[in-house]
Amino acid sequence: MSRMVGRRELLAGGLALGATFALPRPLFARKADGYPAPDLEKMVPVEGGRVYVRVNGKLDGAKPPIVMLHGGPGGDHEHFMPAVALADERAVILYDQLDSGQSDRPNDPKNWRVERFVDEIELVRKALGVDRWHLLGHSWGGTLALEYGARRPAALRGLALASPLVSTRSWIADANALRGQLPADVQAEIASCDKGPSRVCDDGVNAFYRAYNGREPAKPAAIAYAGAHPNGFNPKLYNAMWGPSEFACTGSLKDYDGEPLLARLDGRRTIFLGGQYDEARPTTLAGFAACVPGAEYATIPGSAHGIFADRTLETVALIRGWLARQDAKS
Repeated sequence: MSRMVGRRELLAGGLALGATFALPRPLFARKADGYPAPDLEKMVPVEGGRVYVRVNGKLDGAKPPIVMLHGGPGGDHEHFMPAVALADERAVILYDQLDSGQSDRPNDPKNWRVERFVDEIELVRKALGVDRWHLLGHSWGGTLALEYGARRPAALRGLALASPLVSTRSWIADANALRGQLPADVQAEIASCDKGPSRVCDDGVNAFYRAYNGREPAKPAAIAYAGAHPNGFNPKLYNAMWGPSEFACTGSLKDYDGEPLLARLDGRRTIFLGGQYDEARPTTLAGFAACVPGAEYATIPGSAHGIFADRTLETVALIRGWLARQDAKS
């Protein structure tokens, strides 16, 4: 659920498919961030507006592309930039969900529905002309990946659920279990949040994030890329769907339960993964994986929730190996 920095710190439809749209200019203020420029950028019409899509690699290559769904709700594709390294073998598709990142921001709550965000995935696929692909969803993106995988779309060749929000109930339970492992003074600071926002509350929550959200300092490339993309996180969307606190959901996702969907997944095509110190605890993810016969499960040593940021090389290598195994099944 969390972005890779503390969330409290950050705290139009009617378009026909196939039409041509100009990208906003300048879309990016290009900086020397070390990441390769996209081979394709596109604004794709979806219900409620348009979403920004970037592609590295060849969409018509021999190996199916991989598309990655970012967290939030209200995050952006930035956390996945290290994964463009995979473009030496296949196309890597990243996009910002509606009302997030570089996509249109109508900020209309009627668009903030799980099913609309899931429908968005297929519209991106069709707009790019991709007939088969792998999909990875991280955190809230894992919710969308779960929902999409449960539909059993013909195009789906592999499904990776990375540190996913599978149910709000399990997410809150994990957050409270991890909170109980922190020093007593930090727990007291977090408890003060029940009385309302305060400096003490922020100190406690930020300590929680340092332990379980992101354990490593941001890399220069990530800082430069974020600076070149000032329209990143959307707190309005996040607060409407989740709420202001890590430890209680007050938004529209408060009763979300995707656990019954696990039975609909194709275990041969599915992997669950997360960090050793993840907000989505390893024991919880392993339990979800056990509900999907044949599914793989992996823990990334030393990483918290921000797996691509905390352990970049290990995470990319893990995904690369999993993709190769999936390709061999095609």
